Amino acid sequence: MEMKQKYLIAIALFLFFTSANSQTLYDINTVQEIEINFPSASWDSIMDVYKNTTEEYYMADWVKINGIQYDSAGVRFKGNSSYNANSNKNPLHISLDEFKNQNHQGFESIKLSNGYADPSFIREVLGYGILKNYMHCPQSNFAKVTINGAYYGVFTNDESIDKKFISEHFYSDQNCFVKCSSELSPSAASKNSFKYINADSSSYSSTYDMKSDSGWADFIDLCDVITNNVSDLPNKMDVDRAIWMLAFNNLFVNLDSYNGVYAQNHYVYKDNTGHFNSVVWDLNMCFGAFPFAGQGTIGVGQKTVPELIAYSPFAHATDIAWPLINDVLADATMKRKYLAHYKTMLSENILNGNYVAAAAQCQSIVDSALNTDVNKLFSYQQFQGGLNTDVIFGSFTVPGISNLLEARKLYLQTIPELIATEPTIGTPIFSNNSPSINSVVNITVSISNANMNNAYVGYRFSIEEKFIPLPLFDDGLHNDANANDGIFGNAINIAGPSMQYYIYAENDSIGKFLPARAEHEFFTLTALVPIPAIGAISINEFLAGNTNGQQNELGNFEDWIELYNNTDSIINLFGLYLSDNFAQPNKFSFPANTLINPHNFLTVWADQESLSTGLHANFKLSVSGEQIILSDGANIVLDSISYGAQISNVSMARCPDGTGNFVISIQPTYNGSNCTDGLISVSNKGAICFPNPSNGIININFGQERQENTVVISNLIGDQLFSLSSIKNQETIDLSALSNGMYFVVINNEQTIKLLIHQ
Repeated sequence: MEMKQKYLIAIALFLFFTSANSQTLYDINTVQEIEINFPSASWDSIMDVYKNTTEEYYMADWVKINGIQYDSAGVRFKGNSSYNANSNKNPLHISLDEFKNQNHQGFESIKLSNGYADPSFIREVLGYGILKNYMHCPQSNFAKVTINGAYYGVFTNDESIDKKFISEHFYSDQNCFVKCSSELSPSAASKNSFKYINADSSSYSSTYDMKSDSGWADFIDLCDVITNNVSDLPNKMDVDRAIWMLAFNNLFVNLDSYNGVYAQNHYVYKDNTGHFNSVVWDLNMCFGAFPFAGQGTIGVGQKTVPELIAYSPFAHATDIAWPLINDVLADATMKRKYLAHYKTMLSENILNGNYVAAAAQCQSIVDSALNTDVNKLFSYQQFQGGLNTDVIFGSFTVPGISNLLEARKLYLQTIPELIATEPTIGTPIFSNNSPSINSVVNITVSISNANMNNAYVGYRFSIEEKFIPLPLFDDGLHNDANANDGIFGNAINIAGPSMQYYIYAENDSIGKFLPARAEHEFFTLTALVPIPAIGAISINEFLAGNTNGQQNELGNFEDWIELYNNTDSIINLFGLYLSDNFAQPNKFSFPANTLINPHNFLTVWADQESLSTGLHANFKLSVSGEQIILSDGANIVLDSISYGAQISNVSMARCPDGTGNFVISIQPTYNGSNCTDGLISVSNKGAICFPNPSNGIININFGQERQENTVVISNLIGDQLFSLSSIKNQETIDLSALSNGMYFVVINNEQTIKLLIHQ
């Protein structure tokens, strides 16, 4: 009986996930609907007490996200300056898994900001919308929040920078992970600026928040390099990503950041290559809404609006309180890369006016929700004038976004380095556009107005890797035609099925990338690798939620994906990729000479481990449901599946192996045939349930004669609500006592029908 109950729950959740979550949580074009129901009418006072004492979460009876209900979620007030016990609208942090293991579309935390210091109410969404083109950053949109039946207000809904985010973007989540956000004082010793203090972690723990289980030694080493040994910085940090962050903060006057007085609101994560990656956080005071730039080791450096407009691209260049800015602007090449990225963002957003159209789109999306928000922190008229009206806020003035950027555009066009003529880079040409693996290809590219010795091609063969700079020469000795003819060249060994690359050149004033958004964007050269025919290789079985089954080489219970060779020949998987995201199909590349024998199995651990033995993907499987895709990383999909919520230690498997439909296996068969007695398959005997949707009365036609038929009706979490045994071929059932919503009708323990009741 317990086995059947698990089966019913899994089938119900599988069908629910694939049909009910059609609205994505961070869709920019829709305002999310979030409802919270607390057990007490005094919820606001209770959460004030929690905020000012223990910082614990208050348990809500339920939280609904776009109509999907989650019971016993944790909710608390968040924020520093944006929180005020006397405010009618405080920022919220919803933790769906605080008291119960649950998530919404894989997201466990919902971060909701109240628009503090932002009359336009669009700074955060607009800022992240720009930044996402240049570096990994949170998703952001708008959400309406209702609490205990009353409209509490509209908020910005920002993706949490947590292990899910880190795993998705940096392909691991167990390494050193630090949040740099502590408003203490503007003194150099307490900034989150990577200033090296000493080797004692206690000297850093008050200003940095270690989000991983360990890592202080790694982080202190990073601070030591940034402060004392800049020549080693490329070996410790993703410098390109850090430069994008610094350039964005300066250009868009985002001073509640590393570039401002507290050097805060950023994260760093050390990936499996040993490099720390920067992530920007908290853009509600972007576009000049936070005027405290910092000054020396103790000054707050408050700026007027004219000073914000004329904020120098080289601010803090020699101020020892900001050692990362010192490093970038003191090194000639890093400074020219900084200017190249700065000019790209300036050209793509401000000079062409694109930010105005993006801002107008944000305003139109949130207009109606904000107009009816009685708790908004600024008036509706101030929201409407958010682009071109300055607003006094406390001791300073928040500039209208266009007022700031249009004037700043004129100022920046007077900066010699930004108006200097940049290098010109032509289209790269390869001697073979479809090279074979381990062959050597020549690359040539036309470059003018550049220094002879400072051009290179950055290349890599996996998105997990960092780009390797390979010098390009114009000396007539590197397959580059004639010396000094403006044609630069070199040779590259094609060591993988797909090479990602970009070109960089510089002159004495400024650098230039092709494509302009490199390293975040890049070109791809695909090697000529034999790809198996569609159907030759199948995803045969997978287990998301392994807690007591097969163990990997480290002795850990980890998720796994099993493949099956449907052919009579050995197949080499080199050139193929596995991923858990259709939008990012080339996450995990199979190593060279990964062979799978005819009609045999091969299993990949989805554990994010970097081991020399076995196959270990750089992603994990979500027990709440996601995708698995086997492809060439570009155009050819060999097999894929979108799956729903899973039960721990119960796999989804094909029977017959390689060709059957996915069914539930209560006895996973790691690296073996699925067609055993432990497999429960789902058959369709042709029963029908009508009408569907129903007003509460349904008819079930069982479809074939048998001595007895059974009907079980359950809710989405598998709770049995109704059961019936019948000797008839058709039954009429009254379900009018059930609430409106989705249910599952299980007929004869072999067919599940999704039923919508709407009375």
